[in-house]
Amino acid sequence: MRSNVLGKVSRDVFNKVIYPNLGVKDSSVVVGPKFGVDFSVIELGDKDLIIEVDPVFVVPEYGWERSSWFAIHILASDVSVSGVPPKYLFIDLNLPSSMSDEELKVLWEGMHKACSDLGITIAGGHTGRYEGVGYPMLGGATMIGVTQRGNYVTPEMASAGDKVVMTKGPAVETAGILATLFPEVLERKYGRGFAREAQKIFWLQSVVKDALTLAKTGLRNGVTAMHDATEYGVWGALHDLSEASNVGVIVDEGSLFIREDVRKVVEAFSQLTGVKIDPYASISEGTLVATVKPPRVKKALSLLHEAGIEAAVIGEIVEGSGVYLRRFGGSEERIRVPERDPFWEVFFRTLNILKEGGEVD
Repeated sequence: MRSNVLGKVSRDVFNKVIYPNLGVKDSSVVVGPKFGVDFSVIELGDKDLIIEVDPVFVVPEYGWERSSWFAIHILASDVSVSGVPPKYLFIDLNLPSSMSDEELKVLWEGMHKACSDLGITIAGGHTGRYEGVGYPMLGGATMIGVTQRGNYVTPEMASAGDKVVMTKGPAVETAGILATLFPEVLERKYGRGFAREAQKIFWLQSVVKDALTLAKTGLRNGVTAMHDATEYGVWGALHDLSEASNVGVIVDEGSLFIREDVRKVVEAFSQLTGVKIDPYASISEGTLVATVKPPRVKKALSLLHEAGIEAAVIGEIVEGSGVYLRRFGGSEERIRVPERDPFWEVFFRTLNILKEGGEVD
């Protein structure tokens, strides 16, 4: 097993350390901890609770308004991919001693607004300042959705014949963060107007609207599985779906799309840092990949487009395993699980270049 690797533990560590040691078994836990599945499901009478747990992720450099919005939408997105709207939030804020009461007030009021906009009640929690605490991980939170028994989907429910739908295109989070934190790079390459507009990509980093819109096609008989493309991007999300549902995924090269503003941001930072960025392997909170029954695909795309969400069918689910890219000529190329997410190398190289006064033209 690997050790001391930052980020989520590897599949190997999860399977050998976490999964075999889950306390007392309980039949009411119908979806428990699983690698690649972002929530659990507990049966209570004729209801199901959709429950997810994550760090409270706060980056002051985004600005407090953006930080509070992003922190809530990360949590809400992981419930929403079940097809169930998030309802209750329990939050533990472990604050650094350097954070002032005024900063906490702005952050908390922003979180309250984000929750209010999504129909979420903050039902409990804990708040305190402690030594040894630092950004961006300020404690943890539990988000809960409530639904009728069996009225949800998981990444394990895709089946052969389903169509694969992608929203927004790849690298949304990569472009949103880079454009927000390093606007000078874009300003020198494309001008002040583009740099200002590109910062709006930040607000696309949520799949709440995407997932709940797709849920209107019907859960299980319409949309069968949903997953957001976080670390390792679209390729990572498709591999998670493939492994969770024990199916193969074929993606059509000609059906893939990327937003023009995202493409330009990725191109600018790739040129600056010398890092070749595969946008489909880049972190992309806000991009939803979903599987939909063929008879409901037209309705699914119509609902998404009416909601102002760009989306397209990019492939299909087949028998087998793994993720494959069908090239324009008809040949198929196996897409491996990305070994690294290029965002992090680009991010830290950009920091060093700007710190040293490097050229950003």
